[in-house]
Amino acid sequence: MKKSLVLAMAMALGVTASAYAANPFSDVPAGHWAYDSVNKLVAAGVVDGYPDGTFGGDKLMTRYEMAQIVAKAMAKGADVDKLAAEFADELDTLGVRVANLEKKADNVKITGEVRYRYQDSDLNGNDNNTLRSRIWVTGQVNDDWSYTGMLQNIQDFENDNGDEDTDFQRAYLNGKLGGLYVTAGRYNAVFADGNIYDDRVDGVEVTYGSNVKVTGFAGKATDPTNEFGYEGTTGGNYAGGVVSADVAKGLNLAAGYVNFKDMVVSNSELDNAIWHVGATYTVGDVTASAMYLKGDMSYDDHDIDVLDDDGYVIGLSYKGAVADEVGSWGLWAKYYDQGGQTYVGWNHTTDANYFDFEGFKGYGVCASYTFAKNIVGNLAWYDTESKLTDKDDQRIVADLYFTF
Repeated sequence: MKKSLVLAMAMALGVTASAYAANPFSDVPAGHWAYDSVNKLVAAGVVDGYPDGTFGGDKLMTRYEMAQIVAKAMAKGADVDKLAAEFADELDTLGVRVANLEKKADNVKITGEVRYRYQDSDLNGNDNNTLRSRIWVTGQVNDDWSYTGMLQNIQDFENDNGDEDTDFQRAYLNGKLGGLYVTAGRYNAVFADGNIYDDRVDGVEVTYGSNVKVTGFAGKATDPTNEFGYEGTTGGNYAGGVVSADVAKGLNLAAGYVNFKDMVVSNSELDNAIWHVGATYTVGDVTASAMYLKGDMSYDDHDIDVLDDDGYVIGLSYKGAVADEVGSWGLWAKYYDQGGQTYVGWNHTTDANYFDFEGFKGYGVCASYTFAKNIVGNLAWYDTESKLTDKDDQRIVADLYFTF
């Protein structure tokens, strides 16, 4: 390798030799004229040397070896256009083609999650023994926009027939439009931390701001089941917004509104407008939260007075299990007292029994633990009762998550 070529390649990388450890080659000792330049190339991963631990700077390289070095330099962002042109044929079969494939592979990412759930409930029909598999595909459209899709399979072991269901659950875009952050498509919407709604929607959500965030949203709620015997969307149309602000260290305040129109229950259409205000306060590993909700539900413009129209949720959490931190753990507890007009009856975020539109009160506690990297377990206990009837339910829910 000629002296001029070593220096040119090192300068093209634009790094400082002193930032890296000494190179490992026995034939390039400290004080050698090429020491600093070779050191840069080794630290940047451009040259590897020979198996005997030598750099072999006095040897003539083959075009194949030189093409490999140029390809690595190009991958590091070095300006080696003249060398790339000289070795175009070799790079076409070695470097450039590999680099293009790697770029495409980086542009589309596939991840997954498998959850096994066991649930034992006091009420008949509320047991759960399922395996849920999710495959996520994320593609980068450009620097500002990305696409996400999700395929889901659920196997129900409680059913004697071993029913399973596979469908395409998510398809949406995320991106920036000026100073706005936009989500659009079929995605999972969470209103009021899930105390109003937590499920799929076909809609759009736009957020502006940082310490003070203003979010507006609209769309169609998508209920994946037809448990009320009505074919098609049962969640109705919705629109609303929320304002949240970090008002002090660890303290966030939020207020919002969402209006659901033409929800269908037993072939009857309902409207429900729900306000909420809430606060979260974090000190170290502990977070406390509180939320008040007020609903106004009607049927054919007639108020539904039989259901309570307000309620609240308070919570306390400590730490939390992190998938890539083995041995990490967390605890949380929540108390619910929500009237039937304060949430959309089949889409509350809790795993407790919330008795559809009847309203409910009670509590839940949960512990989580990371058993191994990307293997997390949750164990929860819930005790809730209906606010409209004398029904109550105690249940244990155990989840084991595998992510990849």
